[in-house]
Amino acid sequence: MSLHHHSSREQNIRVAVFLNLGFTVLELVGGLWTNSLAILSEALHDFGDSVTLTTSWVAERGAKRAPDTRRTFGYQRLSLFAAVFSAVVLSVGSLFILSRAVPRLLNPEHVNADGMIGLAVIGILFNGAAFFRLRKGQSLNERVLSWHLLEDVLGWGVILVGSTIIRFWDNHLIDPIMTMGYTIFILWGVARNLRETVNILLQGVPEHIDLDQIKSGLLALGGIIGVHDVHVWSLEGETDILTGHVVVEDQLLGTPGQTVAMIKEELAKHHIEHSTIELERPDGCSGVECGNSL
Repeated sequence: MSLHHHSSREQNIRVAVFLNLGFTVLELVGGLWTNSLAILSEALHDFGDSVTLTTSWVAERGAKRAPDTRRTFGYQRLSLFAAVFSAVVLSVGSLFILSRAVPRLLNPEHVNADGMIGLAVIGILFNGAAFFRLRKGQSLNERVLSWHLLEDVLGWGVILVGSTIIRFWDNHLIDPIMTMGYTIFILWGVARNLRETVNILLQGVPEHIDLDQIKSGLLALGGIIGVHDVHVWSLEGETDILTGHVVVEDQLLGTPGQTVAMIKEELAKHHIEHSTIELERPDGCSGVECGNSL
């Protein structure tokens, strides 16, 4: 990847970070001003996004730093600890918001509908600008973050509709209903992301990797007899690594460099960026599981 593309990618994420952080503060003040729990829950969600965006920005800057003798894989996994921290903050905050929203279902409180409408319009513009900024990027990191911001745009769209209903029909029950729905949506997203984060920390196979397809692809190559002792994991959800033993016919052992290059080319089709391959003769299988099993 060229230095220009990397700098552009880092700049896109940096702009999104400052937009999101600035608007999170505005949401917090606006939520207290309008007495709207829906806006406070949106502020909580945006705070979680701010942590994610900031981590991604730091990760992009850290990507320039080469692995050293202490961290031979580099420092990308720091983003996972930030993801866990973000999940804890969002979970605790969401439970607190729910504890305030439930009583309001029984005793609705007055909210400033006009203020909510204004904040919703600003929210759509701010998050929309950040979304379109990252949507232009080509990296997986930028695409994932752009979807986070699109969720924010849709969330503010719901608040805009709800606050308009409150404004013209004076139904203040809408605010706690929106709050509970949006907070449950946040908790669902936290659980989904935390599950994948824990899977990565446990060096599990990433969700987007299919071991059966990898096996089929390798066995379809000419001269490949079997694969075994295959391990696949991810550093941070983007960089996937594979180690494995590949049993090949004798003629392929005569050109090991070409054979390994052929295998790596096939693995690249399955999003495997780094791989360590050990070639074996048919009568020299040394792994725990030999033959065609993974």
